[in-house]
Amino acid sequence: MSNISMPAMTSEPTTDDIHAFAALRPRLFSIAYRMLGTRADAEDVVQDAWLRWHGTEQAAVQSPEAWLVTVTTRLSLDRLRTRKAEREAYTGWWLPEPLVELDEHTPERAAELASDVSVAFMWVLERLAPEERAAFLMRQVFDQDYADIAAMLNKSEASCRQLVHRAQARVQQERPRFKVPKDTHRELLVKFMQAAGKGDRAAMKAMMSDDVQLVADGGGKVNSFQHILRGAGRVAGVYWTLENQNPAQVAYRSALVNGEPGLLRYVGGKIESAQSFIIDDGRIVAVFVMRNPDKLAAVPQFI
Repeated sequence: MSNISMPAMTSEPTTDDIHAFAALRPRLFSIAYRMLGTRADAEDVVQDAWLRWHGTEQAAVQSPEAWLVTVTTRLSLDRLRTRKAEREAYTGWWLPEPLVELDEHTPERAAELASDVSVAFMWVLERLAPEERAAFLMRQVFDQDYADIAAMLNKSEASCRQLVHRAQARVQQERPRFKVPKDTHRELLVKFMQAAGKGDRAAMKAMMSDDVQLVADGGGKVNSFQHILRGAGRVAGVYWTLENQNPAQVAYRSALVNGEPGLLRYVGGKIESAQSFIIDDGRIVAVFVMRNPDKLAAVPQFI
């Protein structure tokens, strides 16, 4: 698939241009973020889509939304392909840049997180090929027709159906069995936060499944695990060790991380990680710890 050509810009944007784009911007950002996993890349794609929207002959566009969704998807796919080598050379495990909100009622963020963008979901998406990821998102998250997806990807509808089928099988295999209510999720994390703050290893273990796993992303910028930790004893031990190595210096704060209850951890008053959890059958079954400082730049840095 070739890149979209950049038309010449001939005039200043009109008020209608600006309003039309602004109304669609949360949707475009949500597409780009789900494709790319970083705020900066997603915002760059949305800005590029705006430039192309302003530079095209809009009178000839039957549906601004369809046009902008198509352009944003193609731009995201192009960028994802160029990032493939970087991801493969990345030090350790790659997790998405967290979208953190201390106030879950923020209208703009509610629009951006209108559908599943959890860290667990993004973790699975990262294991899909770029075109599988695009086709799956367009169909299962954004409810696009196969004809539209085929046009976006320059493929046949049959090929797009196969892409979605393969991706869906992978996603269903790795996602938790049941969706946990936010209040239940939050209550368990509050108890876990209290136990971690006290260094109570037994209490933490009791809240985890026996085969719980922990995935950490340090990006080579900070010390982090190069393999996935497994087992309640080992994972609880990680929290216990940090608490004992930094007495009275570790603090936790509740927050929404990618639309779900999560935790922010501070050491010496400064942000150390944003953490997301998968809860299943009343216990923690997976922990995702984003520690790469580059990905924490937009997170409140002090407590």
